[in-house]
Amino acid sequence: MINRETIDRILDAAQIVDVISDFVTLKRRGANYVACCPFHDEKTPSFSVSPSKGIFKCFGCGKAGDAVHFIMEHEHLSYPEALKWLAAKYHIEVVEKEETAEEIASRMKSESMMLVNEFAAKYFSETLFENPEGRAVGLSYFRDKRRLREDTIKKFGLGYSPSQRDAFTKKALANGYKPEFLTATGLSIEKDNGAGMYDRFFERVIFPIHSISGRVIAFGGRTLKADKTIAKYVNSPESEIYLKRRSLYGIYFAKGEIAKKDKCLLVEGYLDVISMHQKGIGNVVASSGTSLTSEQVRLIRRFTSNITILYDGDSAGIKASLRGIDLILEEGMNVKIVLIPDGDDPDSFSMKHTKEEIEAFITGHEQDFIDFKASLLLAEAGDDPRKRAELISSISTSIAVIPDAITRSLYSERCAGTFGIEPDLVFNKVREIREARKEKESSRQARQNAGPTAGQATTYTERTATAAPELINDRFFAPCEKEIAYYLVKFGNEELRFHPGAIDYDPEKPDFTITVADYIRNSMDEDGLQIKNPLYRRIYDEYFLNAPMYGKEIANYFMHHPEEAVAEEVLDYFYDRHVITIKEFADTLPTEETTLSETIPKLMLIYKSKVIDSIMRDKMEEISKAQKEGDSRKLDALMKQFIKISSLKKKYAKELKRLVI
Repeated sequence: MINRETIDRILDAAQIVDVISDFVTLKRRGANYVACCPFHDEKTPSFSVSPSKGIFKCFGCGKAGDAVHFIMEHEHLSYPEALKWLAAKYHIEVVEKEETAEEIASRMKSESMMLVNEFAAKYFSETLFENPEGRAVGLSYFRDKRRLREDTIKKFGLGYSPSQRDAFTKKALANGYKPEFLTATGLSIEKDNGAGMYDRFFERVIFPIHSISGRVIAFGGRTLKADKTIAKYVNSPESEIYLKRRSLYGIYFAKGEIAKKDKCLLVEGYLDVISMHQKGIGNVVASSGTSLTSEQVRLIRRFTSNITILYDGDSAGIKASLRGIDLILEEGMNVKIVLIPDGDDPDSFSMKHTKEEIEAFITGHEQDFIDFKASLLLAEAGDDPRKRAELISSISTSIAVIPDAITRSLYSERCAGTFGIEPDLVFNKVREIREARKEKESSRQARQNAGPTAGQATTYTERTATAAPELINDRFFAPCEKEIAYYLVKFGNEELRFHPGAIDYDPEKPDFTITVADYIRNSMDEDGLQIKNPLYRRIYDEYFLNAPMYGKEIANYFMHHPEEAVAEEVLDYFYDRHVITIKEFADTLPTEETTLSETIPKLMLIYKSKVIDSIMRDKMEEISKAQKEGDSRKLDALMKQFIKISSLKKKYAKELKRLVI
């Protein structure tokens, strides 16, 4: 919502050395500054700040960005929040773009709901400590039964809602809060006959649920009665400010420790989180009894790629949660599983052990998903071949969702070794599952790409937001595609001028010139090629969308990109770790600009050659299949295609002055 002019003022004012010096002691080294990285533990400085370029880069952990991205990373803020943080530092008034009447109404409603929740959180906390019923019932439960210290209770904002059915509602109305916001948040429920409202959480201990920025967005209430007819837990309904699938209990308190330890411990309930935090283990969050969602996994991925799930001994509950493991794997994250001893859960287990004992137990009992699934289900399968095959198929399904081909290969070998079968059997099963998923996804995408209905336009943002990730191994193409993105962003406006003997020299047009960007785009378009790696494809597409507007400043557009992955990638194109300070030596080195006319055409030929290699591999598989089927007509057609493709491969190789054997 911040307008472009304000963003530019903030970026101009934010001096990177000044900003980072608030958090790290910088020492000058040549033209740059160095320090020990604030994002990972190290003794030798690998964190470098370039004041001339306005960027930082850690050569240990890889973190990089401008002043905005440093604040995002260090303070765990979103892009707009980091901009506002810097605006406050430099006393810049934040001007937000004009909103529509609908946008204003929606924002005002959300803010009003937040304020109601903040009032409720304060009310429940005060009731716990100051109300006789709150102290006798709620506080004694937390202190005596759950052994929580007062500082822990206050840290998490725990509270109590009295047994009087409308105590909170009356208090809120008396303080001027409107009925529509009390019901919108779910704190109050309207009676069926319309004659007033009553409290949702009466006679329950209260667990506020915080957003990642620390605001109260919902509540969970637990009854202390043994009555089985009463629901043990009652939670706030979903609303404009609370979506269960995007929320994790404890994330606000845990995000710093998760980033520091590069690991997230995932548990199930509120008290599991609170008890672990009280023991000094702060990188713990909970899915709050709901099935894990991909949105929750991505929320964790903002801080780490490593998740360890803590399960208690309830095997039925574990089996119901197995889908969550596949969700984590599908996001390209590393997942480990720890089984808490029978009779305990993370809450009770933490009560019985010290911090060191808990950490040692977790480290010593972590299993990867193959060992975990095998140990969980192998006893049931026994020697039954059908059940063992189902188990192998289940593990293969988990392996198949892993996006990285090397990781898939290693896990396939592990699976084969675990069950004493040939690795090819697992490889083939995984390939079969992936191909089925790819075919299903292609069909879905084809329906999406059929075109918008009459009168509708589809923007680039909408297309990329709905497009499914390609289920292909892009590692084969990624090095070339990275080079394409590099030359596009860094030298897109430079002109190519071809000399005699060059790949694209035309003696009839000896003075012909073309920009690097136009050459790359023409080369891709003439063969109908598309960048396969999602990150490099995004850079490629956004370059041509924004270059007309930004011109020679397009590099700044990418370096200040709201998406950290994009900004970090592009910053690597401009950040030199070793700065040459000996002028005489530096002057003898050819600049990249002087070799572009040779480099760019060769780069595009190499990329096209790799595309041909991929097509040839596919054709070889089709030929092999046709041979096995004895389909001579199909085999003849495929061989002709293969010969034609091979001649194109030789043409590219000749132009690249390479030998094809």
